[in-house]
Amino acid sequence: MGSVERQPLLQLTLDPHTPIKNLSSDNIEEFLEHRPIVLRWWLKLVAWESRLLWLLSGSSIIVSIFNYMLSFVTLMFTGHLGSLDLAGASIASVGIQGLAYGIMLGMASAVQTVCGQAYGAKKYAAMSIILQRAIILHIGAAVILSFLYWYSGTFLKAIGQSDDIAEKGQIFARGLILQLYAFTVSCPMQRFLQAQNIVNPLAYMAVGVFLLHVLLNWLVVDVFRYGLIGAALTLSFSWWLLSLLNGLYILLSPNCKETWTGFSLKAFKGIWPYFKLTVASAVMLCLEIWYNQGLVIISGMLPNPMVSLDSISICMNYLNWDINFILGLSAATSIRVSNELGAAHPKVAKFSVFVVNGTSILISVVFCAIILIFRVALSELFTSDPEVIEAVTNLTPLLVISVFLNGIQPILSGVAIGSGWQAIVAYVNLACYYVIGLTVGCVLGFKTSLGVDGIWWGMILGVFIQTMTLIILTARTNWDAEVEKAITRIKKAAEDETFDQLVANI
Repeated sequence: MGSVERQPLLQLTLDPHTPIKNLSSDNIEEFLEHRPIVLRWWLKLVAWESRLLWLLSGSSIIVSIFNYMLSFVTLMFTGHLGSLDLAGASIASVGIQGLAYGIMLGMASAVQTVCGQAYGAKKYAAMSIILQRAIILHIGAAVILSFLYWYSGTFLKAIGQSDDIAEKGQIFARGLILQLYAFTVSCPMQRFLQAQNIVNPLAYMAVGVFLLHVLLNWLVVDVFRYGLIGAALTLSFSWWLLSLLNGLYILLSPNCKETWTGFSLKAFKGIWPYFKLTVASAVMLCLEIWYNQGLVIISGMLPNPMVSLDSISICMNYLNWDINFILGLSAATSIRVSNELGAAHPKVAKFSVFVVNGTSILISVVFCAIILIFRVALSELFTSDPEVIEAVTNLTPLLVISVFLNGIQPILSGVAIGSGWQAIVAYVNLACYYVIGLTVGCVLGFKTSLGVDGIWWGMILGVFIQTMTLIILTARTNWDAEVEKAITRIKKAAEDETFDQLVANI
């Protein structure tokens, strides 16, 4: 069919007066195949993609931020107990809880990849088996990690923390063992729902639990004075409440009637192929999450560790707040890319990547400005110690650089998750973060007078190199080939109800 015959269809598809919400991915994919495209169409395409992006990411951002804010608020209240308690809770939150959450979140990203592509291809029944299989593997990981939680004091001392900080950290970590098992069901269930574009209910649950969590922390820590163990148990309770709400929604909501088909023994079959994807996913995200956390741990080995640890922990909390905001966009990116690849729309998938990166960079610029303007006020939320406040203020320029870089890197990681590139990105993360960034950070922090600043400069270098590598990887991607891979997985999945073939080909 010639271009003359197609022109009326294209005009109908993207008429200037057609409401954006009436345009479909099929229409957009067909339109993007025809070049050149004039400016007014590009503006309409950006508006179309932005609308879909914010429908997903708006709620995803709320979920990501308010889930993170559960730990954030707990640390704020422990800071009222004293600098030592804050240091102990911070190191346990970073070195123990963060390690476990990185594993759980990383493993759950496999759910996002597989279920996202299955949903795009309308293979709904397989999603239920994948969710159950993921929970089984998460529980196995939690059992192993429980020993680390219980003997966390020994672990913290082994990595160079002082006896006082390690003792406080162990008290806090033992109270978080219940939270660990909440992760085993909450992380996979949230990814399962997000893969089907069910994000608003998750946002309502996250906000509701957060508000209750603030009240409970005030009662337990400030009113009844139960200390670190009370704060930790409160955090565990809030996560279990969130998990319960997620589970009830999946079981009872009509929105999940096609994707949740009930408990099945099929979940125990063919675990090995899915396990391989899960490991790649966990390694990819863990190397990212542990990198920042490892730098906090290293700062505790510097001279005057109390100030060093408190200052970098406060900055990392704000960096993590920014990261969790961007992770909401990243989750939406992963959903959009996986859905469009599953639906055989390579042009739309590629276009989505461009739009979300531009959006993320603009947001990061705004965050950088806020941090520079309110640098002192932000540190005073955590502490009244003038030495710590001064240290945080000195670290603010480095925090701003990190915030800007994190406006790009998590988005590209979301593209990798949606496309199933976890294994490749795991190697990239290992080289950029640990071989380069961590090494440079340790040298600058311990062999020069830079101290905490030197450790952070190393982190920035690692993130910068990793970001540039992901940009090159994404720019060189053959999106038509990615669609072929997705189609192959889906076709084999249709022949095998257990979905083994789907993950075996990732």
